[in-house]
Amino acid sequence: MGERLALVAFALRRTWGGLRGPRARRLALAVGGVAVAVALVTTVTGVAVGLAAGSTVQADGVDYWVVPAGGDLTTVAVATEGPRLGDTHGLTARLRTDPRVDYATPVLLQVAPVETGTPDERTYVLFVGAVVPEDATPRVAGLPTAPLAPGDPHYADGGYDGPWTGGLVASPAAADLLGVEPGDRVRPAGASPDRSFRVTAVAGEAPATAVGSTPVALVHLSELQSATGAADGDTADQLLVATNDPSVRADLTGLYPRTEVVTRQGLSGAEASTTSLPVAMGLAAFVVAVVVGALFTATTMGLEVTRERRALATLSALGFRERSLVVVVATETLALCLLGGVAGVAAGLVGVAATNAVATSLGLPAVAAVRPALVPLGVGTAALIGLVAVPYPVWLSRRPSTSGVLGG
Repeated sequence: MGERLALVAFALRRTWGGLRGPRARRLALAVGGVAVAVALVTTVTGVAVGLAAGSTVQADGVDYWVVPAGGDLTTVAVATEGPRLGDTHGLTARLRTDPRVDYATPVLLQVAPVETGTPDERTYVLFVGAVVPEDATPRVAGLPTAPLAPGDPHYADGGYDGPWTGGLVASPAAADLLGVEPGDRVRPAGASPDRSFRVTAVAGEAPATAVGSTPVALVHLSELQSATGAADGDTADQLLVATNDPSVRADLTGLYPRTEVVTRQGLSGAEASTTSLPVAMGLAAFVVAVVVGALFTATTMGLEVTRERRALATLSALGFRERSLVVVVATETLALCLLGGVAGVAAGLVGVAATNAVATSLGLPAVAAVRPALVPLGVGTAALIGLVAVPYPVWLSRRPSTSGVLGG
């Protein structure tokens, strides 16, 4: 073991010296090849994670979302029997008194059947309940809040006995699915006739999935709570907060136990879903990076071993056994790959930031996410590239004989 450690230390010193000597350009080429491959997998994986972490309802101007930790709150899946937030109207009222907060609104997601004809004919729609800010008209889940009455009249300070506005904004997909237009009535199955909704507008865009646009209907929070039995405890799935002051985040973190504060910029702590597209993107990037990186590294290090035949033969003449030379060549290859991995991770994180910057400049939300796991992923990819590539330069190092090389 001591002999092998000495050989590894010798190989590392030889690599370091090569990076500062005549071999620097050739070795830097090997490092750069791995760095490009790792940067690719880091950037693409960051985008894939950003696409998969779709656990917040998009709203114009919202800088923070407060969501239950570990809850699956995706707007395109059957939702909401997971963790929820309580006393959301009271908390929202307190947040609105904070001069740093532009507006805040809780959001409840509920997939509910809607009667479309006879009682046996039902169509499922994703209802989104929100409190409409009185001094702002943001879009929630892609739908405008302007057609709804300001505030949440039916809540009536917790009595749920205020006027029933019945306003509903339908996405085009929901309107087509239900066959309704402005002025038509929509009633969730099982709700009493006086708890129906009237379509006030068909506008906006619903979240898109692999099977098309999700049918979404936006209504007042208290009315959705009353219609779906969520009024007890005044519960909602998440809280949207618009602010230009980053100090607000610290206050939001302590609002509820076991919650996460998700930022608009995509540095999301929400649990990533296993949607097929993001997983396929990440897997494809990983396979391409390993294959291309291994081929490039094997070729580059093979050429380097060929150029260094005389030096390797000299080591053999000095007493290095064939197995010792294998350790030297393998260590040098793996060391260069790990250096490339570190450089590639740094370049990949820059690529993630650049991707988000480009998306933001085009008026789109951030599409890539930064996760701590990207660092070990990149370094691990580099190590795998080295392991796949190392047999070829090792094989080349064993070909020439000492007398043949030195005699030439």
